[in-house]
Amino acid sequence: MAALIRRIISTTKAPAAIGPYSQAVVVDRTIYISGQLGMDPASGQLVEGGVQAQTRQALVNMGEILKATGCSYENVVKTTVLLADMNDFVKVNDVYKQFFSSSYPARAAYQVAALPRGGLVEIEAVAVLGPLSDAP
Repeated sequence: MAALIRRIISTTKAPAAIGPYSQAVVVDRTIYISGQLGMDPASGQLVEGGVQAQTRQALVNMGEILKATGCSYENVVKTTVLLADMNDFVKVNDVYKQFFSSSYPARAAYQVAALPRGGLVEIEAVAVLGPLSDAP
């Protein structure tokens, strides 16, 4: 059996990893995107404005990583949303649906005890390389 190729994805248009991990890894046609916080890539700091601003920035960061692979939000098939407070669920959804407007990816959402750097939300994703079409 031929070995699958693993490709590490890194872009300066999204925050650098803050630990021993990659922004994303591609294996075969699958892209595994590490959890994105609402951090400004230039300053490395969380954006101000609460959970909605951090959600927007986390998804913008994800979009830059997707672009680095030649993909877009339409290629995302699964996300996991980690919340510091489950009471923010509706606020996060209000922003989330601006990025995923049709053929929503599968998703899980959890409240966690804490997120890195005191973040309010973190979003990770799995995407598929190449064109996707919906079944009729």
